[in-house]
Amino acid sequence: MDEFTQEELRALDSEGRALLTQHKIRTWEGKEKTLTLINVYCPHADPGKPERLTFKLRFYRLLQIRAEALLVAGSHVIILGDLNTAHRPIDHCDAGNLDCFEEDPGRKWMDGLLGNPGCQAGSHVGPFIDSYRCFHPQQERAFTCWSVVSGARYLNYGTRLDYVLGDRTLVIDNFQTSFLLPEVMGSDHCPIGAILNVSCVPAKQCPPLCTRFLPEFAGTQLKILRFLVPLEQGPVLEQSVLQFSDQTQVQKRQNKVRVCTSRPRPSQAGPRRSQKNLTSYFQPSSSRPKTSDLKLPNLPLVGTLVTPKTPEEEAMTKVVEEQAKASDTKDEKEGQSSFWKSVLGGPSPMPLCRGHREPCVMRTVKKPGPNLGRHFYMCARPRGPPSDPSSRCSFFLWSRPS
Repeated sequence: MDEFTQEELRALDSEGRALLTQHKIRTWEGKEKTLTLINVYCPHADPGKPERLTFKLRFYRLLQIRAEALLVAGSHVIILGDLNTAHRPIDHCDAGNLDCFEEDPGRKWMDGLLGNPGCQAGSHVGPFIDSYRCFHPQQERAFTCWSVVSGARYLNYGTRLDYVLGDRTLVIDNFQTSFLLPEVMGSDHCPIGAILNVSCVPAKQCPPLCTRFLPEFAGTQLKILRFLVPLEQGPVLEQSVLQFSDQTQVQKRQNKVRVCTSRPRPSQAGPRRSQKNLTSYFQPSSSRPKTSDLKLPNLPLVGTLVTPKTPEEEAMTKVVEEQAKASDTKDEKEGQSSFWKSVLGGPSPMPLCRGHREPCVMRTVKKPGPNLGRHFYMCARPRGPPSDPSSRCSFFLWSRPS
């Protein structure tokens, strides 16, 4: 650990990216061995943040030093999880279009960590083996991670970033298979696994930090007294507390007496007022003149001025009135509809991509630069191999400002 400072060690371990557990196993030969599992989530190298690439490489270096030290101490070691690097071109959907694919520092680190995927000693013998490539050396399109934004999982256009790496002896002698589970949804990554021909040996006693030793998981109900700490009080403090409590009791009695004497007795409170009836609030006002007091002028009867209509004329009049009313209602609705259409024009129709003549989707530029926040149109289909006609085409169009 001499190549790391204490500050660097704390920084590398501060993001909680490694979980290490040790287990006792029994091999098919009957030998008991120690197995150390290092579950990791290695850092991602953001192209816009060069310092994260340095952090990632230092994390790789520290992980390798720890794993090799455990091997020297006599333990089998498995490193599993998201290593955030596609090792070989076969592990990447678009390795041919990436500049200097083999020169990536993360891939060079994996070259030094891993041995021959064929499980045979070759020109380079690394301490660990990629278990999946040991059992499936030529399996193509075996990916574990896909872009959610581009929908690349639909056409299996991704990368293999998740691994189960075991030390050479353990993989050759005890691994039965290694597999991927791309059909299991729920994340941009899929689960991976391996099957070992070993059995677990239970420990003679639980480790000190085992969960069963925590009070909340001890299996017995806790009493409230467990959460109370006795407070040591001197004689002077106890006497002052007793005096204070006596004064408080006397003050409470006096306040109770005041409250009781201040209330008027029922005989002294005067006659009780009966509750008003709800109808009393709806009596007619006296300011309004009554209908009987109003004197109406003597008007001639309506029948003397209007000549009666025949039933045919009344029916015709009724039909004309209904048609006029319907016409007015229709004109009013059309006027309202045209008004709201002029105010709320709605989104403009999406342009069609040239590859499939289908409506595009709008995206927003999130990369820092002069185009940050601008909208553009692109093909709505999921991303896939360029040779697949059902995958996304290369259509691109800037959105015009409204």
